[in-house]
Amino acid sequence: MAAGKGSTGATIIIKRGEGGGEAGHHGGAWKVAYADFVTAMMAFFLLMWLLNATTEKQRQGLAEYFNPTIVHRPGAAGDGVEDGTRQAVQQLTPDSMKQADFERLAQQVQDQLTGTGAESMQLTNILRHVVTRMTDEGLVIELTDLAGQPLFVEDTAQPQPVLTELAAILTRVLGHVRNDVALSGHVRAYPEMLVSSPVWALSDARAHAVRNLLERAGFDPMRVQRVSGYADRKRRNPNPMDPENNRIELILLR
Repeated sequence: MAAGKGSTGATIIIKRGEGGGEAGHHGGAWKVAYADFVTAMMAFFLLMWLLNATTEKQRQGLAEYFNPTIVHRPGAAGDGVEDGTRQAVQQLTPDSMKQADFERLAQQVQDQLTGTGAESMQLTNILRHVVTRMTDEGLVIELTDLAGQPLFVEDTAQPQPVLTELAAILTRVLGHVRNDVALSGHVRAYPEMLVSSPVWALSDARAHAVRNLLERAGFDPMRVQRVSGYADRKRRNPNPMDPENNRIELILLR
């Protein structure tokens, strides 16, 4: 008791902190940084997978989907063609814009000439005469003979009814685009014993016959850039006298 009475009575307070503010901050920051890192790695591996699992056209479509800035290049397609055939990414160079736009446009034309989804079996049968392919010059649309179904009366430039129908179909399909066209005639070879081979005159006459059919069906004659006859010089079949070499090529120019 004496000792208690002699004391000063001062109270000692001990304050224990829970840690500095900086320590608490760093305790959670690493989690955010790690989450960002994992997200970035997932995006990277997803990109690598897409590059290996998609075609060039699919990658181009994905790029256009995620790029909100697109422009419409007038003059490449008419109002009847889907808007997608007239879109090009603004960042592309003028040449690549033109090439990409033409390829989409040409694909639209090809789709309409395959016969897939045609409204009648008759139309599907007619379109069996049509073969398409892409070249540096443009979309080549070949009009070919079928077994027992030639496009012209034998050895003449007189068109069969099926060729008249094909000209009407082409006029309708190509009426949705504005590109110029070129026509060329090709024929099979004839025996060398003939005094005068008809190949040059016949191929030229057949090309002009198709031009006339197109114009009668309503095709704009100003879009025809050239009409040529190649005789038997450009063969589809190695056998020069094979009827498969008889054909008309219409090129939708780039």
